[in-house]
Amino acid sequence: MPTRRRFGLWSTTALVVGNIVGAGIFMLPRDLAPLGWTAVLGWLLTVAGALCLAWMFAQLFAQLPDAGGVHGFMRLGVGEQGAFLGSWGYLISVFAANATLAVSAVEYLTRFIPGGASHDLRLALALGALGTVLIANLVGRGRDVQVVSTIGKLIPLVVVIGVAVWLLARDGGAAIAATAPAPIGLAGLLPAVSLTLYAMLGIESAAVPADAVEDAQRVVPRATMVGTALAGVVGILATCGVILLLPGAASSDAPLADFAARALGGRAGDLVALGAIVSCVGCLNGYVFVGGELMASMTAQGMLPDLFGRRNARGAPTVPLLVGAALTTLLIVAAYTATSAFAFAALISSSTNIALYLLCLASAVVLLRNGRLRAVRGLRPAMLGGAVFALLALYGAGNTALGWGVVLIAAGWPLYWIARRATARARVA
Repeated sequence: MPTRRRFGLWSTTALVVGNIVGAGIFMLPRDLAPLGWTAVLGWLLTVAGALCLAWMFAQLFAQLPDAGGVHGFMRLGVGEQGAFLGSWGYLISVFAANATLAVSAVEYLTRFIPGGASHDLRLALALGALGTVLIANLVGRGRDVQVVSTIGKLIPLVVVIGVAVWLLARDGGAAIAATAPAPIGLAGLLPAVSLTLYAMLGIESAAVPADAVEDAQRVVPRATMVGTALAGVVGILATCGVILLLPGAASSDAPLADFAARALGGRAGDLVALGAIVSCVGCLNGYVFVGGELMASMTAQGMLPDLFGRRNARGAPTVPLLVGAALTTLLIVAAYTATSAFAFAALISSSTNIALYLLCLASAVVLLRNGRLRAVRGLRPAMLGGAVFALLALYGAGNTALGWGVVLIAAGWPLYWIARRATARARVA
């Protein structure tokens, strides 16, 4: 049997925080700045909805630790076909997010390349970032990368938050008035929720790799709640500080870095840019790991051929990691041939991830009714809040992203039936 290095409380919390705090927090201020105070309200609603969903995931795992993670929860609640749809949608979300993460890391990196970088160099660097984290996971070092990168990415965010607090303490309300943020408007609320949702994707990260966490029944619920809350606080303070205090944030390609540079000088801006690179690579590492473990979990439950469940000497699911990297490579190449690739892929990632949330919510309802899930304090209100939040975010994603999400999820059906037949033949043989 391969020896596997399991995740403990700190590394599992780092997985949640690391998968949430990715490119979104560093890049969203540019897109949210035109919404002004509406973006702040959107953030508050998103974090509240994320905490509702996090509480549901925490209780599912605490009470059903042997179910097999989120895929197992859906299988118990909505059956094998529903579980495959949710898990396949999540995998599409992971692959789309990984492409944006690799591209975003390179965009920040070009800040340090004299004269900029050519198209071919950018593509090579993005593929190099993906290859680096793939190797780390294949040799069983993804856990270490996640802890180090999470610490590294939080340092510049703390700097940004500190600068925002300092400006407010020094100038008071005049600091906000100077940027003339737009007032709250309901027309922009749903788009704000959909955009900020992308920055909070990853709350389910601890519950996906069900077999990779030590003392999972205790660790996963705690890591889920602590990680979601910490990432939400950091996201609100860092992005809203820039939205409200940086003039011209809507036209900045690196808003957090420009915010720090404006207040503290160019070196501070470079520090934040480095943090953005670490953040993107760390989040890419986390999602490569989670995607591989999810495919391995689906294999263990007979939904993918046995080949996808084999692990190497370090305990890594080799084939799922390689397949995920291959699909992400295709999306990275596509991103460098499209316009507005980041926003487009981000909304696809959000909409396909919401399919997982809604099916997990439906599963929790079924499990509550049949008594397999106890209605602990606050669970039902949290599920209701999570459902409302998910549906609003889904609507706010727009028809284009929703259409692509439906097509990509539907494309998994042939693979499901092929895999089921192959698995059945293998078991008979």
